[in-house]
Amino acid sequence: MAGAGFILGVLVMLWFLASFARAETIPAQAVRYRADLTRCARVHWGLEAPVATMAAQVHQESRWRADAVSPVGAAGLTQFMPATARWMGNVDPELAQAQPFNPGWALRALAAYDRWLWDRVEARAPCERMAMTLSAYNGGLGWIARDKAVARANGADPLAWFESLERFNAGRSPAAFKENRGYPRRILLTLEPLYERAGWGRGVCGGAS
Repeated sequence: MAGAGFILGVLVMLWFLASFARAETIPAQAVRYRADLTRCARVHWGLEAPVATMAAQVHQESRWRADAVSPVGAAGLTQFMPATARWMGNVDPELAQAQPFNPGWALRALAAYDRWLWDRVEARAPCERMAMTLSAYNGGLGWIARDKAVARANGADPLAWFESLERFNAGRSPAAFKENRGYPRRILLTLEPLYERAGWGRGVCGGAS
């Protein structure tokens, strides 16, 4: 009977998770920004830009609210911190005047910063590389190198993210570590497929879930 109870508990949990996933929807205001996001993504990623992935990232950052402000001061659709917003002119001269509440600036900054990070991380496959890129967007690029050193020291593959690099913490607080590890998983495995199914194009992981 104990075994049956365990199986029943697992089934209930799976049903709950499936219901939660089905409940996730694309906010109506996302459509307003779709053309701008596509254009900005192609400026820095070319015609094969992973628009569904970036749409999922905007969803996670602000749920497409251009006036969003986080408790720590991150602002706008793509939640840039003030210092990073001021620095973005080093990545793209068109972004030299920080305007995080301007949707056009925010979407171009997200695409530019993602590309800048992508070019600086090495991984075994594109999906793993985007997971590292998103981890760096959320917590800083320097942590990726430090996490890789810890993973390597523990015999894990530092070029694989899922079930490998993501398990190692080079020193973040427990709360920051939990947030940072949940960020790529939610964007790539939950939200990216949502935007793919809605016709926003193919994401980097292409339905890896």
